[in-house]
Amino acid sequence: MSRIFAITNQKGGVGKTTTAVNLAAGLAVRDYRVLLVDLDPQGNATMGCGIDKRALDASVYHVLLDLRGVRDAIRRSESGGFDVLPANRDLAGAEVELVDQQQRELRLRNALDVLGDDYDYVLIDCPPALNLLAVNALTAADAVMIPMQCEYYALEGVSDLVNTIRRIRQHFNPKLEIEGLLRTMYNPGSTLAQQVSDQLKNHFESKVYDTVIPRNVRLAEAPSYGQPVLMYDPSSKGAQAYHALAQEIVTRAAQAGN
Repeated sequence: MSRIFAITNQKGGVGKTTTAVNLAAGLAVRDYRVLLVDLDPQGNATMGCGIDKRALDASVYHVLLDLRGVRDAIRRSESGGFDVLPANRDLAGAEVELVDQQQRELRLRNALDVLGDDYDYVLIDCPPALNLLAVNALTAADAVMIPMQCEYYALEGVSDLVNTIRRIRQHFNPKLEIEGLLRTMYNPGSTLAQQVSDQLKNHFESKVYDTVIPRNVRLAEAPSYGQPVLMYDPSSKGAQAYHALAQEIVTRAAQAGN
């Protein structure tokens, strides 16, 4: 059975796409079969995997609207060693076009069901908003991964997202759970970052990953080369952190019997 994670935060700029791409690479190098679903119309995850979003003849947009089969749209990230269901600006129109469609919240779940056991992990890079695309991701997922910066408004944002997850559970996906909270762009020298980190651990306890993603220039550079940082600069602190995160997720899954 695939384990499906929605990587989401209603706040933008928290390292969501960076996490999706590099976690996919970290799992792939451990010989897991990984599919990264780009559900953000900006298509940044697609480009960060070395796939040209401007040259797609089929994308997640076509899959959601039943214009193409999911296997027709999947592309290989040669730089990352995993598969990608890519996105581009076409996806921005999907919400409007899905409004009058039946089972509009279930389109992604139904598409992924077709894949059966093709993948060990499916990672969904969500848009930074609670819209119909995000609802599709949360309805399809087994669990939610929440990347977040340890800053002043972060806890309020997480509280809003937890309420959203609760509503999705009630209406569409009763099995949905929080997989974990990931502290990103972390500055260990910041008193505020440490205080917010401590509050997170007090409230969410074991849901907070031990792994912390630091601020790292290599993480910012890698997407412009169409590579995960694990391939762009394997010795960088960013690459080491995402290796650690992948291992932590694998270990957690083994302990939980998944």
